[in-house]
Amino acid sequence: MTEVRFRWPGRASFAIDVPAFRLEQGESVLLLGESGSGKSTLLSLTCGIVAAQAGRIMVAGTDIASLRTGARDRFRAEQIGVIFQQFNLLPYARVLDNILLPLRFAPVRRARAGDGHAEAEKLCESLGLPARVLSSAAGRLSVGQQQRVAVARALIGRPPLIVADEPTSALDAATQDSFLHLLFAQVREAGSSLLMVSHDERLGSRFDRVIHLESVVNTQGADA
Repeated sequence: MTEVRFRWPGRASFAIDVPAFRLEQGESVLLLGESGSGKSTLLSLTCGIVAAQAGRIMVAGTDIASLRTGARDRFRAEQIGVIFQQFNLLPYARVLDNILLPLRFAPVRRARAGDGHAEAEKLCESLGLPARVLSSAAGRLSVGQQQRVAVARALIGRPPLIVADEPTSALDAATQDSFLHLLFAQVREAGSSLLMVSHDERLGSRFDRVIHLESVVNTQGADA
């Protein structure tokens, strides 16, 4: 990101300004920030969910700030795997269908995944999920299992960037450690970059870099 500026429409009290922020290919970065510090807006800009009013946001060689809404959506589906804080799984759909969902909108990822079923099964196995869960409804799984399904969905087709929004916030220390171990192993195997936002400084030792949000972002007002 370079000289990025954004103000929420109708929310004159909140604006964000990012002079410069860089994430290298294959690098893992933990972005620390308190609630209301601008984490949600920064992630939305990085993923192209919202468009910056000024500046450049380069992801995989493309300036997503210059793309129209439809093109940003297509680019995000192809190039970015997102792990949401609340997982955002389809509760009544099978685990397999949840994992394969991004491939429906991303031909390049679909081609990289090859046999999507086999790739989903391999990811589940690597993340400690038995193959039988693929046929289960996602809503029937435990919270920890749903979290791993969300990771598999983000990783399938090996997108170059994985963005994780506070994925460990609801986990105890032991479960958190196990989850991060599995996540990092899979990100490394895919050769992806990892950008995770959190308020928990204890996670920092696992990452290549730890950045405090206020060191790269200037804000006005309070964000969600």
